[in-house]
Amino acid sequence: QVQLVESGGGLVQPGGSLRLSCDASGSILNINSMGWYRQAPGKQRELVATISSSRTNYADSVKGRFTISRDNAKNTVFLQMNSLKPEDTAVYYCNADVLTLRPFRRDNYWGQGTQVTVSS
Repeated sequence: QVQLVESGGGLVQPGGSLRLSCDASGSILNINSMGWYRQAPGKQRELVATISSSRTNYADSVKGRFTISRDNAKNTVFLQMNSLKPEDTAVYYCNADVLTLRPFRRDNYWGQGTQVTVSS
């Protein structure tokens, strides 16, 4: 099994910054892609950003403000969030596409989520 643990959420004023981290652990052979999704109250979960070995992908609403990066050696993904807006308030979830050793298979995993609140 694989565990994804997010950290770094919290309360920040509009215009502020936060950095989220997600650590993947378990019987991991390879992580193809990792990403961040978010879900605001009363709304569906939506993609924020993803990163694979060769490319990054961002939602239009966060382009130019958020940056996703990855430490492959540590199976960790980061989300640097700048110029935060109240509409960025949501629970942020880490996601990873993982090939595990035992059992030998590829599967998709989610973290438990971390709350980000942007408010004055």
